[in-house]
Amino acid sequence: MKRKQAREFAVQLIYALDFGTSGPDDILESRFKYFESLSQEDELYAYPPNEVETAYIGRVVRGVSEHLPELDAYIDKYAVGWRFGRIPRVAVSVMRVCMYEILYMHDIPPKAAMNEAVEIAKKYEPREVVAFINGIIGTFYRGEIHR
Repeated sequence: MKRKQAREFAVQLIYALDFGTSGPDDILESRFKYFESLSQEDELYAYPPNEVETAYIGRVVRGVSEHLPELDAYIDKYAVGWRFGRIPRVAVSVMRVCMYEILYMHDIPPKAAMNEAVEIAKKYEPREVVAFINGIIGTFYRGEIHR
């Protein structure tokens, strides 16, 4: 597994957080426990993460969970003309991970986080939603980080 796949895996776990009563540690433990058995269902699970990737995934999932109100407020702020509840959950998960990386993971270049967010979104969302995500994270970056 490479960073790109680790990021996509983190997006999936953030998505799972929206639908359960489990916290980030429970989600991480559960998904890592069954990682190998999921390899038949999704190519993302073909190669288990190494120690560095596991640490990255844990940091992102826990960090997004901890900063959820802040991240969702940014999405809401920059999703002009959209109510937060109408935004597809996968899109929200992608943007949460991207914004968290930009705000709190200074070892990741913001442009790399933004590019990877768009690439992950292309795998799960239609073109219009991908453009929507790209617009929100670009406006967020210009409005909050690169002033």
